[in-house]
Amino acid sequence: MKRFWKDVSVARAGEDWTIQLDGRPVKTPARVPLAVPKAALAEAIADEWRQVGERIDPRSMPLTGLANAAIDRVQPDRHAFADGISRYAQADLACYRAEGPRPLVHRQEEQWDKLLAWARRRYDVDFTTTSGLMHIDQPAATVERLAHAVSPLDAFRLAALQPMVTISGSLIAALAIQEKAIAPDDAWEAVSVDDRWQLEQWGADAEAEQALENRRRDFLAAARFLGLLD
Repeated sequence: MKRFWKDVSVARAGEDWTIQLDGRPVKTPARVPLAVPKAALAEAIADEWRQVGERIDPRSMPLTGLANAAIDRVQPDRHAFADGISRYAQADLACYRAEGPRPLVHRQEEQWDKLLAWARRRYDVDFTTTSGLMHIDQPAATVERLAHAVSPLDAFRLAALQPMVTISGSLIAALAIQEKAIAPDDAWEAVSVDDRWQLEQWGADAEAEQALENRRRDFLAAARFLGLLD
């Protein structure tokens, strides 16, 4: 779609905020107004529309995409969406360690042990870790309490949490960002340990590096969206 507007503004709509293009509200793909609960988020989304060039590129508008998802996909069935995210408590990245080599094992321990220690303190839970990829069951209380941390979240927070969890494989890392227990950049460093190790071992690979950069961009965009909800 070509750019058809000149002016972008933010307007109050009851308790929400909308983005206006030449005075007309932006709508989601489902054709409902794109209304968000915080002025700071609305301004950030408006900036994405202000920066559009001759044509719209959805990849350069991640906040808009997340807001659309919250309204069109999450809100209509918020509980089912929360349940889907909560399932990651059963197989969190931080619980599955490499058997070797030792330098990789050490990096995982350095990054992931801190995440598990935080979650133990915050939610009064414990974790079972393993070396290898065979599935191991987590304590039922752990799964239940982490699910309980997810279930009350509103549609916008769930929409932000979902890509962070699916990109990283770690519900714990996403919750730590939600709770402001870790900075998003530090969380990305933790959850991308394996990928960066592989790039180091196998040398530069433009395609693999770009794929990792795309994941990093989407992960941090979701974290920024989450932060703008406070």
